[in-house]
Amino acid sequence: VQLVESGGGLVQPGGSLRLSCVASGNVYGANTMAWYRQAPGQQRELVASITKTSSTKYVDAVKGRFTISRDNAKNAVYLQMNNLQPEDTAVYYCHGEILHSPNYEYEYWGQGTQVTVSS
Repeated sequence: VQLVESGGGLVQPGGSLRLSCVASGNVYGANTMAWYRQAPGQQRELVASITKTSSTKYVDAVKGRFTISRDNAKNAVYLQMNNLQPEDTAVYYCHGEILHSPNYEYEYWGQGTQVTVSS
């Protein structure tokens, strides 16, 4: 199984980006999927998560600016990021609880995508 991310880049403060992550390979389905980020010299932190039934959670720093969503048919998760600020600069990682069968789950990470917010 691979989690393939896309959508990162350079954006000015106040701008927007949409990250995508698609699980491919031996995928029966997915339980909770999430986005993490890691800034230079800092620990990786959970940004947002979404359950299979689309219940969501966000870190306080992004509430009201970021929206996580998913498409279960595509085994995909998205992160819409609005009003981006320099402190959002980080490598963003997709994380998925991937089902290989109804009763077998394994956790996977994407390779990371760089988001840089700078004028």
